[in-house]
Amino acid sequence: MKIINIKEFLNSLIKFKKTENGYVQFFRYIVVSGLSLFVDFVLLYLFTEFVGLNYLISAIIGYSFGMVVNYLLSIFWVFHTRKYKKKTMIEFTIFVIIGLLGLGLNELLLWFFTEIIMLYYLVSRLISAVIGYTWKFGVRKVILFK
Repeated sequence: MKIINIKEFLNSLIKFKKTENGYVQFFRYIVVSGLSLFVDFVLLYLFTEFVGLNYLISAIIGYSFGMVVNYLLSIFWVFHTRKYKKKTMIEFTIFVIIGLLGLGLNELLLWFFTEIIMLYYLVSRLISAVIGYTWKFGVRKVILFK
């Protein structure tokens, strides 16, 4: 059993160096998810409140931009080993397919919490984000990254 050096572990959380430590990867994925969720939220709000689009349409736009941010940060900072490193288009296509499944889950949860439970659409988006990002981390870790 390997003894964890707390200082090394904490340093590995924020360094730009890639790591195989699953706990560090999960922490980094939370940070990346937070950044991509910020992009998602800002666009969701702007397109709904200022452009006048329906919140479900705005959510698709925000989610799509957030997914691109998430992909780029995931390959450069979160995951150490990429199964399709030399086949970027295949990797990105799989990443997008997982993202589209996540988008479907997001839209369903967003609609449910907003229309059925009667929560404000941004609160509904927070709830759907927690569920969706957790699911996507697990699926992407298994399918795309070692």
